[in-house]
Amino acid sequence: MGRGKVELKRIENKINRQVTFTKRRNGLLKKAYELSVLCDAEIALIIFSSRGKLYEFCSSSSISKTLERYHNYGALEGNQPSADSQNDYQEYLKHKTRVEVLQQSQRHMLGEDLGQLSTKDLEQLERQLDSSLRLIRSKRTQHMLDQLAELQQKEQCLTEMNKSLRIKLEELGVAFQTSWHSGEESVQYSQQPLQPEGFFQPVDFNNSLPISYSYDTAPPEHAAPSTHDSTGVVPGWML
Repeated sequence: MGRGKVELKRIENKINRQVTFTKRRNGLLKKAYELSVLCDAEIALIIFSSRGKLYEFCSSSSISKTLERYHNYGALEGNQPSADSQNDYQEYLKHKTRVEVLQQSQRHMLGEDLGQLSTKDLEQLERQLDSSLRLIRSKRTQHMLDQLAELQQKEQCLTEMNKSLRIKLEELGVAFQTSWHSGEESVQYSQQPLQPEGFFQPVDFNNSLPISYSYDTAPPEHAAPSTHDSTGVVPGWML
């Protein structure tokens, strides 16, 4: 037999009311989950039982964010009196949806929220990651090659600069040695002893002076020689 139509009114029997609440609550939570997965919809479900017990479901990371989105949506929807405002609001919703899709794709790239993806979606995500990884490696290799070429160019410039400095240093060394040798020769020449003029000159003896002896008496053998010449003057060299 087919199931009969249930009259929508409060169930008076407390036990039957509790059983019906449990069954329909679980069915509602299941339907909300299926709708969020199949249609990629953001769903927030809040249930309070007659006893005040809370039951909730949220397809996003936090039910508070969904409620905040709902409040913002209501505020934006209430402030659209003109057609231009309506178009702007539609554009806003379009961009907002695009941002949410990009954020979800980013979470998938990071390995988050993968439970709602199928095998085909996971394979496609894996191919995208492999392609991105190859591009990143190629860019990194090219960057390293550019840095290597730049370092080699710097090394060549430094080598040429070193050679030029070495040549200049050798030239300065040769010039310094030449000046050093010329300075030594001038010092040697300047160290030769100078002959004083006017001192220690040899005395010239005047042998032309006549020496006379007396014929009567010969000079004694041990007599001291006379210091006077024939004129009676003492010579200058005897002083």
